[in-house]
Amino acid sequence: MNNIIHVGLLGFGMAGRLFHAPFISNVPGLKLKKIKTNRIESIELARQRYPTTGIVATEQEIFTDPEIDLVVIATANPSHYSLAKAALLAGKHVLVDKPFTITTQEADELILFSESQGKMLTVFHNRRWDSDFITVRKVLDNSLLGQLSEYEAHFDRYRPEIKQGTWKEENLPGAGILYDLGAHLIDQALVLFGLPDEVYADIKTQRRDSEIPDYFEVQLYYKNQKAILKAGMLVRENGPHFIVHGDQGSFVKYGMDVQEANLKAGSFPTPAMVNWGREPESIWGKLHTTINGQTHIGNIESETGNYTNLYENVYNVILGQQELIVKPQQARNVIRIIELAMQSNSEKRRVAYS
Repeated sequence: MNNIIHVGLLGFGMAGRLFHAPFISNVPGLKLKKIKTNRIESIELARQRYPTTGIVATEQEIFTDPEIDLVVIATANPSHYSLAKAALLAGKHVLVDKPFTITTQEADELILFSESQGKMLTVFHNRRWDSDFITVRKVLDNSLLGQLSEYEAHFDRYRPEIKQGTWKEENLPGAGILYDLGAHLIDQALVLFGLPDEVYADIKTQRRDSEIPDYFEVQLYYKNQKAILKAGMLVRENGPHFIVHGDQGSFVKYGMDVQEANLKAGSFPTPAMVNWGREPESIWGKLHTTINGQTHIGNIESETGNYTNLYENVYNVILGQQELIVKPQQARNVIRIIELAMQSNSEKRRVAYS
C-alpha cells in the first residue's frame, strides 16, 4: 500500500497497549512507527509485541519526526490538552484518548488551534463501536419501540479495593469515574439524542479511603424523554447494560461488548478474525414490542462491534476520502455535560444546558 500514515503513540499503559496499538496495527494503511514510554515493563512489552516499532523516552522524539503524520495521545487525563497542543504545533494530526480535555475552555482552544493548523483533531470515543450500542442504535433507527420515553445505560464494575500506583486513583483534575466511564456513556447518549435541555447529577465517593468520585447518576432531560446514565465501582451483581422504553415496547440488554474482555485476555484483532466483536447469543438483547399490530417477543442478534472502524475512519480522513465520524465539537460537548453534571451535584438541582 502506497498511502502509509506513520503513527506515534504517546503512552503504553492500559489504554495504549490494549485500546490503541492493536487497532492501529489492524489498519493496513497505518504504521506504528514510535511508542513513547518510560516504564521498564512497558518498554519490554512494546518491544515484544511491536519489534519493528521504535521505543522512545520523550514526546519530542515523536513531535520532531518528519515521517510521523498522526500522534495518538494515550496518557494521563491532565496531560491531554498540553500534549495535543504541542502535537498540533508540530504539524501533526491528533487523536486524543477520552476524555478529550478537563474543561470546555481547553477543548475550544484545541479545536480552534487545529483549524488554524489545518490538521485533523479527534477523540477516541470507541464505545460508539460497541456491539450492543450499535444494536441499540439499530432498534431506535428502525422505530421498533415507537415514541421513546426513557433510555437507561449502565457501565458498572466491582472494584472495592483502591488500586495502588495509578494516577486514576489520585485526586487530580480529570480523575474519577465521571471523566472515565461517564465520558463513554455521555457520548453515546449525545449520539442518540443530541444535546439535552437540562442536566441533573448525583456524584459520590463510595469506596472506603477513595480520593476520587467512584459513582454517578447523570440524567439528561429532553422534551419528551429522559436519558439515565449510571456507573459505579461497587456493583458486584450487574443489572442490564441498556434499558430502553417506548410507547410500543422495550429493549433490555445484559452483558457488555466483548472486545475489552478479549483484549485483556490477550486476544487481538487481525484482518482474518471475522468473528472479532461478535457477542455470544447468551447476552443478546430482548425486544418486546408491537409492530403493525402484532406483538413480538424475543432476543435479537447483537450487531458486530469493532474499534478498528474508528481508526479506519481516521486513516481515510487524513487521506481526504471520508468525513470525520468523531468530531472534536462532539467530544467538547461531552466535557460540557461533565461540567454541568458537577455543577448540578454541587447545587443539588437540575441545570439548563448552556
